[in-house]
Amino acid sequence: MNDDIRNLVLGVAAAGISAALGWVARTYLWRRALRRKRAFFGLPPGSESLLVVNREAGRDGSVHRFDVFALLELSALIQDCGAHAQIVWHDTAQQGIGDRAEFCVGGPFSNRRMAAHLHSMLPGCQINTDPERGPDQGSFRIGAERYRLEPGVAEYALLARLTTGRDSRPVFLFCGQRAITNQAATRYLARNHRQLARKHGSNSFCLLLKVVNSRAYGPDVVEVVADVTDAARSPRPAATVSHRANG
Repeated sequence: MNDDIRNLVLGVAAAGISAALGWVARTYLWRRALRRKRAFFGLPPGSESLLVVNREAGRDGSVHRFDVFALLELSALIQDCGAHAQIVWHDTAQQGIGDRAEFCVGGPFSNRRMAAHLHSMLPGCQINTDPERGPDQGSFRIGAERYRLEPGVAEYALLARLTTGRDSRPVFLFCGQRAITNQAATRYLARNHRQLARKHGSNSFCLLLKVVNSRAYGPDVVEVVADVTDAARSPRPAATVSHRANG
């Protein structure tokens, strides 16, 4: 074998080894990311999860189109984990928490299960469900602060991951002041779950999100106002401080 053939064979062998090592490295990183994703969402392969949805106000048996979009985004996340989803109405989901991962969409006015979760797990977060129009209709009160709704301009949503014990599956809450903010919260989670998993791990958290100018940008422009975990999980305060949504 002359030098040219030897060099060619060595070059092909080196290229093959490099390609194999690259494939192994990519596969390892992909599997590690998938394991972390499954752990964060509480979705081991083949597991069952619960998608709890509200009913559109004033309509029996229908779901607001933005809540449908939110369910689609969540369904894609669940499918990526190799898990399965069961969609149930908020008033028929009469079961405990922690056995299955749960994704609950909608505000407490139209979602009875969301109201129960807020009451039991986030007592420091109060949401005005008064049907009468007024400056505080739909407002959030978290700790001592109030966040008012400005439809289409600046609106708020809660994104929470909550657990009741070390081995329990998480409950994710997407609680917005309007249906489009529910979708904004699910989209924020879909885009940022890796960063949230790195920051919070398997711990509970509650973020207050602000949806900016949904008239122009829909559910895409979202800002994190604050991590309100401590305030939302604390007992209800006696006094509040009011803020405009754009303040």
